[in-house]
Amino acid sequence: MPEKRAKLSGIKIKFFMSSKSFAFNKRRINNLIRKTSNLFGLRKAQINIEIADDKKIIAVNKKFLKTSKVTDVISFDVSENKEKFYDIIVNAQLANRQAKLRGHSPESELALYILHGLLHQLGFDDLTPRKAAKMHRTEDQILRKHGFGVVYGSDKR
Repeated sequence: MPEKRAKLSGIKIKFFMSSKSFAFNKRRINNLIRKTSNLFGLRKAQINIEIADDKKIIAVNKKFLKTSKVTDVISFDVSENKEKFYDIIVNAQLANRQAKLRGHSPESELALYILHGLLHQLGFDDLTPRKAAKMHRTEDQILRKHGFGVVYGSDKR
């Protein structure tokens, strides 16, 4: 991930492509991130989004979470002092596979992963069934509002 900036103004978003991916509208994803950040009171942050594949996500999982699983998203709060810095790594390869299975666009699935990682940094968790249900309802509401449709609720997970 990049060097951190000394001072932040507003929500700054950077994308990093560590693997090949399908085409997606970065402006649309930026809007989703900015509006969600503002909705939950985050006014100033650097948010780095890495678009990864199965191999990269497994490597990150091994290094930081001590597991060798393929997953959809991993997010980290790497803030320093009062400056907010979030790294969100999403698996585009998995998003493409899951979108085909669920009958929606890979972009919508990727948006879900990014939003899920961001919501974790904004205080949501999915460790209990009740908290998970709240988080997933919130994701679907936000994704629907931004034109991605209901992504999480579109199957029987």
